[in-house]
Amino acid sequence: MDLSHLRTIRIAACDLNGQMRGKRMPVGLADKLADGAARMPISTLNVDLWGRDVEDNPLVFETGDADGVMLPTERGAVPMPWLANPSALVPMAMYWEDGRPFMGDPRHVLADVLARYQQRGWRVVAATEMEFSLLDDSGAQPAPPIDPLTGRELDQQSVLSVAELDAFDAFFTDLYDGSDAMGIPAQSAISEAGLGQFEINLNHQDAMRAADDAWLFKALVKGLARKHGFAATFMAKPYAEEAGNGMHVHFSVEDEDGNNVFNDGTERGSDLLMNAVAGCLTAMPASTLILAPHGNSYDRLVPGAHAPVSAAWAYENRTAAIRIPGGSPKARRIEHRVAGGDINPYLMLAVVLGAALVGIEDGATPPAPSEGNIYEIDGLPQLAPDWKAAIDLFDSDPLIARILPDRVIRNLVMMKRQEQAGFAERPAESHWLSWLEAV
Repeated sequence: MDLSHLRTIRIAACDLNGQMRGKRMPVGLADKLADGAARMPISTLNVDLWGRDVEDNPLVFETGDADGVMLPTERGAVPMPWLANPSALVPMAMYWEDGRPFMGDPRHVLADVLARYQQRGWRVVAATEMEFSLLDDSGAQPAPPIDPLTGRELDQQSVLSVAELDAFDAFFTDLYDGSDAMGIPAQSAISEAGLGQFEINLNHQDAMRAADDAWLFKALVKGLARKHGFAATFMAKPYAEEAGNGMHVHFSVEDEDGNNVFNDGTERGSDLLMNAVAGCLTAMPASTLILAPHGNSYDRLVPGAHAPVSAAWAYENRTAAIRIPGGSPKARRIEHRVAGGDINPYLMLAVVLGAALVGIEDGATPPAPSEGNIYEIDGLPQLAPDWKAAIDLFDSDPLIARILPDRVIRNLVMMKRQEQAGFAERPAESHWLSWLEAV
């Protein structure tokens, strides 16, 4: 991206909650970023939802809260179409002074998992389905947005309504234009089951690029919504009575010749596909904290709310946590359907892809695929039932320790326990304001 016409740029890395942490800088410093001119405290990426340092964080005691070196990712600068004044964002990653990646940086965590695939000569291809809600946040509680055509509040669900998409045409036109400018491959858009709820699919591509796009797309959606006079949120459950926001991920694995290792020419899929499915199922309960990282996430993960709560898999069945879509065997892939829209895309992909790889390494075998309405099947392994249980399980599970670095496990657990305590001190009716745009 040509920066010569700009006065300032932003640099930002992704913290453990998926928020951007960084600086505003004169554009003249852009050429020096690759030389390590940008620095921030190492602990910055492990602050809590409100940006507070985590109490008794070992990072502070071990390093004296030393600075880390911020270096640009391979993504390069992207425009920020939601700002009134032209600017650019340079995505960054955190390193120690000696050049080692800081493994409390979620992007490095995903890179570590993908490196294990690369050691086998494999490349992961992934795509995401991003659900979000447009709403009016001017009152004491979230409310449906005002229809730009009628001037009235939306008052009913409108699944797959073209009219509802057209009512917000100005917003979606800017959203597609902004996605093009940022290099985000936005595909079809639909109105979803909730009030003011929409979904946009992002195209299949390299898994790291898919995570980058999901992270940037969240910022784009929320920024453009404000530009159009309403709010947008990826909260898992904005309204108690409406469908929640999810983020499904599809992934397959290619060998050095570009062949899909999940494809054996049959509808069943290869033994490697079975191994990967088994790994995802086994790791799912302990992965709940990554797939449902906030207190509000557990309002979505309840029986009958159209979000999977059981670790089950099936072919072409949208009630399953793990779905194997139909179609050509050449496109055989896994769809992981558990995560809420409020996740950190780097950590979500890291734990899902890491679990699949552990299943492959162990030659694991899944149970028989489930059939029918899986929401009504008893006796299946369950996700963690609440936020506290998810934190405790994530903290102690040996499979999670095989998938993720110890640094990110310890830091995430400490941070989430601090957030639990912080929400306990706040009136319950105001909790949504903390999550509204932070996730």
